[in-house]
Amino acid sequence: MKKEHLPTKTCPVCNRPFSWRKKWEKNWENVKYCSKKCGSLARQKVRLKDEKPDGF
Repeated sequence: MKKEHLPTKTCPVCNRPFSWRKKWEKNWENVKYCSKKCGSLARQKVRLKDEKPDGF
C-alpha cells in the first residue's frame, strides 16, 4: 500500500494528522493519540481535572 493511501486520524491533543502504522495493524480502531507523549499529556489533563483543591 502506498503511503498516500494509508488511513489517517487526527490526534485530539496536538490536532495533527497521523497515519496508520504496521504496529497498529490489529488495533487501529482503538488508537487515539499520535504518540506516547500525547497519550500521557491526555492522561495528565484527566488526572488534574479529577483532583479537587483542599479547603474548598
